[in-house]
Amino acid sequence: MSLGVVAIIGSPNVGKSTLFNRVIGKKTSIVDNTPGITRDRLYSKATWLTKDFYLIDTGGIELKDRPFQEEIRTQAEIAIKEADLIVFVTDGKLGLTGDDKLVARMLHKSNKPIILAVNKIDSIEKIDEASEFYALGLGEPLAISAEHGIGVGDLLDRIVKSLPNKKYKEYTDAIKFSVIGRPNVGKSTLVNSLIGENRVIVSDIEGTTRDATDTEFTHNNKNYVAIDTAGLKKRGKIYESIDKYSALRTLRAIDRANISLFLIDASVGITEQDKHVVGYAYEANKAIIFIVNKWDIKKKDMDAAKFIKEIRKEFKFLDYVNILFVSALNKTNIEKIFEEINKTNESYYKRIKTSTLNQVVLDAHQMNEAPDFKGGRLRIYYSEQISVGPPTIVLFVNNPIYAHFSYIRYIENKLRETFEFINIPLKIVLRRKM
Repeated sequence: MSLGVVAIIGSPNVGKSTLFNRVIGKKTSIVDNTPGITRDRLYSKATWLTKDFYLIDTGGIELKDRPFQEEIRTQAEIAIKEADLIVFVTDGKLGLTGDDKLVARMLHKSNKPIILAVNKIDSIEKIDEASEFYALGLGEPLAISAEHGIGVGDLLDRIVKSLPNKKYKEYTDAIKFSVIGRPNVGKSTLVNSLIGENRVIVSDIEGTTRDATDTEFTHNNKNYVAIDTAGLKKRGKIYESIDKYSALRTLRAIDRANISLFLIDASVGITEQDKHVVGYAYEANKAIIFIVNKWDIKKKDMDAAKFIKEIRKEFKFLDYVNILFVSALNKTNIEKIFEEINKTNESYYKRIKTSTLNQVVLDAHQMNEAPDFKGGRLRIYYSEQISVGPPTIVLFVNNPIYAHFSYIRYIENKLRETFEFINIPLKIVLRRKM
């Protein structure tokens, strides 16, 4: 099952970003009273009634010839194309506008499910002001106030009810890995090298691979599924950077795989786009393997030790991830990737016997007691692994608020050293002993 995608569309300053922030529960999108302040599409995972979906915020679409208007309209069109469901936000205080009619015409052509939300209706007395939006021909308008949260629950009810269930093939006996990275880093070439045949289109043009591709294959009697993903082809003057185009496909590929092979271009070095891409896998609690590709054409002043140092500096939060240097084109070190994938998959599903886990945790706790923090000192009484994929370990303690993050990191490192958790996130949950 793949997560559905919901795009928030509308003209400028109707409250799209306020609604986006209200739904995801944090201020990620830029909110400003200046029309058109949101020019990038923003993505986040949202949850309502145990159902997860992706939410896209977009820039406003309008008739006036304002700066970046062509670019904003282009990215909104892409968001509409990517979405499974569209929330069309209008301004109840302002009333029906020509811009609303422009957006409605775009949406009628999309043939996508649409929910019409009339925003800034902050009292029961003003609900009747939403009725004029019936004229858009998009069904019953839903009165909301994104700023105050009024009607947002009803909107979310409609969203989860209207989202289609997109099903993908289930692979029960195969190791699933995604190949992620910014455009033109060599993802398709690597997949072809891994499977031993040219089944994925390879080109030097950024964004040649337009959709994620599942490739089933067998290597040394093990079954694998490679999920290759890349960005859309760059078209015309587009304001946002190319990584935004591939973001949704990357998110979907990461969600459907257990391991992400994160490619870095040795001939270019580490970029900000690299940090964004691998951040998706990290936040999704997926196993990660660093693959430094194009090592045969690396920068002249760069050796392996220096590159490793740079990676560790730029990705401090992924210091547990191993680094491989390869040339996908020349098939150098391809076999090492399989070895790393196999070890990582074992770690991702590793289960530790409770008595053994307790011994390691309590020994570490006794060797190095926790410092005083927030008026107390953490005491660990016992521990238990409650799940795998990734391994999740519960520490039963006197009071979780006494836990300084550095001490929990110390316990995590001890567990990694002892049980050889390779390339995987380790989830540690603190619970108060009752």
